[in-house]
Amino acid sequence: MVDEIASPGVVSLAGGLPAVELFPSEAYGEVLRDLLADPRSMQYVAPTGALKERVVEVMRRRGVDCRTEEILITTGAQQALDVAVRTLVGAGESVAVERFTYAGFREILAPLQPRLVTLPSSLDDGLDVEALERFLLAGARPRLVYVIPDAHNPLGVSLAPETRERLVVLAHDYDFVILEDDPYGLLCCDGEFEPPLAARDAERVVYAGTFSKILAPALRIGWLRLPEALVEAFAAVKEIGDLECSRLSVLAVARLLEDLDFDRHLGLLRATYRARRKAMLEALADHLPAGCAFTEPRGGMFVWVELPEGTDGGRLLERTLAERKLAFVPAAAFVDAADSTAPRNAVRLCFSGLEPVALREAVASFAACIESSTARPEPEAAGSARSPGRRTQDEGGGKA
Repeated sequence: MVDEIASPGVVSLAGGLPAVELFPSEAYGEVLRDLLADPRSMQYVAPTGALKERVVEVMRRRGVDCRTEEILITTGAQQALDVAVRTLVGAGESVAVERFTYAGFREILAPLQPRLVTLPSSLDDGLDVEALERFLLAGARPRLVYVIPDAHNPLGVSLAPETRERLVVLAHDYDFVILEDDPYGLLCCDGEFEPPLAARDAERVVYAGTFSKILAPALRIGWLRLPEALVEAFAAVKEIGDLECSRLSVLAVARLLEDLDFDRHLGLLRATYRARRKAMLEALADHLPAGCAFTEPRGGMFVWVELPEGTDGGRLLERTLAERKLAFVPAAAFVDAADSTAPRNAVRLCFSGLEPVALREAVASFAACIESSTARPEPEAAGSARSPGRRTQDEGGGKA
């Protein structure tokens, strides 16, 4: 199925890819030419402090005051998450994750086989912190709780301030670590997101950030903001995986951030994604048939769409690829494969990669395929993703 999605001619609302036309390619090329004049830029050398200083500045933009001594540079955020899990979670310990969550984190957990505490989420409010508290009161003792507080992947929702505060309090009361994944925190389309959990607690929160969504994914530079007492242990685990990050990338990103008009660049990202989000949301409201609903994210890249009950997102994907050369990601990609009760009547759509006109056409095609699918009833899917409060389509197909 992955090969089919990547086939030429397929219109993709699938992968969470930033818009290629927004990459600072010219500036990056100039930086690389300067660096390559000195062959030492391609040698084994531990990362310099310059990039850590730039990361501290980025963290300050997100409302987190920290020092370079608390920063560990990683090969993308994926390595940051992997190092956090391998450092903190021992054999037989448990990890708490939302039922629908980033598929790459599940891949990190799979070979370690920790016990999972599966948490429900609201499509209005995100992580159900009251459910987490009930699990804790019943005796669950996760070592780690994984959260994506802003522009959640795949749901698109963001946590309210009171939820963030309660989560931090529970971490202290029940002695667990919060692993905060924040790839979209600078991509708010409406003002600013709330400050990260790391701004509320420097000791119980391990923060993972990345330049993949705000510069370019292929740079493969991310970071961890850690309690200083943990930096040495995390660095030792990281070194097993890659010895060190690409020195060339580390030097280049540090220089790029120093030379780039970051305010202007960030403004361009936000304006572009704001227009694309608007186009997708308007098209969904105009074209989705009755029985559907969708989230309205404040930023990031994703909209979660609930399908009519009994519609399986995986089978719908097969149909849209075959009939319309259109791709998205079905709900099953974000749940534990062993969870046979998880709803399948939902999909994730990504709005970052297409311009507004193309997005409207793709959504109209997507909606038409749902209509033809519901006209030909499928076998009943397991569960339903229904939850009150987001935009729904009434019996006439209009806005509710």
